[in-house]
Amino acid sequence: MTSTRLVIGSLVFVQALIVVFAQGKTTLDGIYSEPQAARGETVYRESCTSCHGEDLSGSGQAPALAGKEFNADWVDLSLGDLFDRTHLSMPADKPGSLTPAQTVDVIAYVLKKGNFPPGAADLPSDAAVLKGIKFVNPPAPK
Repeated sequence: MTSTRLVIGSLVFVQALIVVFAQGKTTLDGIYSEPQAARGETVYRESCTSCHGEDLSGSGQAPALAGKEFNADWVDLSLGDLFDRTHLSMPADKPGSLTPAQTVDVIAYVLKKGNFPPGAADLPSDAAVLKGIKFVNPPAPK
């Protein structure tokens, strides 16, 4: 019983650290890694390209996933909001079929293509952490 409590207590503590770490972060804080964006590109090409295009420019009913309009739609919202929308409704032909890890990998790829800076660690799929990361406008392309 004591070891079970210790394990549960440790997990709660680690989760609290993750949430505290994410508080106050934005999409400019290097919140995804390059390897994660590369994994996301693979998932994107398999599951998203047919609607959103090779260059994320969108087509027909599918909106662009990079650029001023995309940024305007998401600015000041959390990455948790973007995760929820993506995870629950995409891909359009198989909504909800991506795993949480695949969803954040695709978001990392979208952030990379949107000129957001990478960091050292992967973007986690934890909802509480993602809710603590604010989407802000990216820097101008170099």
